[in-house]
Amino acid sequence: MTGSLATDLPGVELITDADVLASLSHDDAEWAPAGRPVGAVRARTTEEVSAIVAACAARRIPVVARGAGTGLSGGANAVDGGLVLDLSRMNKILEIDPDNMIAVVQPGVVNDDLKAAVAEHGLWYPPDPASAPWSTIGGNVATNAGGLCCLKYGVTRDYVLGLRAVVGGPAGAYGTPVRLGHRTTKGVAGYDLVSLFVGSEGTLGIVTEITLRLRPARKAAPRTVVGAFDSVVAAGNAVAASTRLGLLPTALELLDRACLQAVEEWKHLGLSSTAEALLLAQIDTPGEAGQDEANALARVFQDAGAQWAEQSTDEFEAEALFAARRLAYPAMERLGPVLTEDVCVPRSAVPAMLASIEESAARHGVAIATIAHAGDGNLHPLIRTPTGDEAAREAAQAAFEEILTAAINLGGTVTGEHGVGLLKRGGLRQELEPAVLSMMQAVKQTLDPLDLFNPGKVVGI
Repeated sequence: MTGSLATDLPGVELITDADVLASLSHDDAEWAPAGRPVGAVRARTTEEVSAIVAACAARRIPVVARGAGTGLSGGANAVDGGLVLDLSRMNKILEIDPDNMIAVVQPGVVNDDLKAAVAEHGLWYPPDPASAPWSTIGGNVATNAGGLCCLKYGVTRDYVLGLRAVVGGPAGAYGTPVRLGHRTTKGVAGYDLVSLFVGSEGTLGIVTEITLRLRPARKAAPRTVVGAFDSVVAAGNAVAASTRLGLLPTALELLDRACLQAVEEWKHLGLSSTAEALLLAQIDTPGEAGQDEANALARVFQDAGAQWAEQSTDEFEAEALFAARRLAYPAMERLGPVLTEDVCVPRSAVPAMLASIEESAARHGVAIATIAHAGDGNLHPLIRTPTGDEAAREAAQAAFEEILTAAINLGGTVTGEHGVGLLKRGGLRQELEPAVLSMMQAVKQTLDPLDLFNPGKVVGI
């Protein structure tokens, strides 16, 4: 079959080397199953993607798109007999339009590279996942990534104005490139198909171009407020209190002691803390108003029982603290396999969710470290297991499922930004009503009747 597919795609290199295929067949999700693809291709243009999809449709070969492979839910994992479509070489910034504050990019553009490019024009792209130095815009779109700044500035969907995508439909239409959305600030002509595609994890088509909204660059360096707490639950109470008072920092991040120690042992940033949890807040309101916000947030931390709460006057120290937050996951991963959660609960329920995580860790005898976009209720418990310990692995998986259930019971969701992928399909069915699942499956069936695009993921028809 691979020989025939190669014949159908002149000028496109079909990768069949077993070692290369193995490296392209999975993302960073621990224990998510990956199939054995028949091959992989590295596309460079929309036209190539169109030809690839059409050829695969004719032969009923599933197509799984991937970018940098940094996902944490198995959403980019290969399926048996499928083709891996690597979009990482579609990495051009096609346009930066300062007058209209938009950028047009290919899906393989790295998040931080886009930020640097638009900054030269006095502009800013706010979505800021912890993986921004290496994750791609296409992957961010696929999972509707958020990140550190989304508390105040929103998630990826808030910045996607338009898309170009290669889609399916009736069998003869597979490979058709279409443009969705617009370049204007407003636009309500028809259904919002752009928002449907954002967060769909490549199950509805292959995104090959993204038109993004930008903002003016921030004029002042953010202020940083740090609070140290004797428990993660106490830190959660401070988060809930800040919400009640209407405080809206740019970022409000939680980092527990285990994560902080893991980062320090790895990168030696000069950070140390005897506290069980740190809250890191950034405030970018300029002038005296920003100082007033910082003072108010420090008081909230103190009133919630912080051991201490300080405003950083050292820019290097502030950057080191937020660098520790970004490095927490890879630092923990160095210590052994990590099963990563991504639950999101109402901000008022953050203390209860943190307490539930601790209870699950104790009940199942597993080590769980926690990082969180605490200000918007998005928690990332990191469940650690010793390499090769099958009993510990089973306990970790049991704790994983229990945390999903706890989040749902608190009015939350099983995924805030990592996506459903393979790991959370059971949680999705638990969270959503059967009628809603049926609606989603109907959309998938209508747009992809051959179940060609990333089959088995998300709704998994």
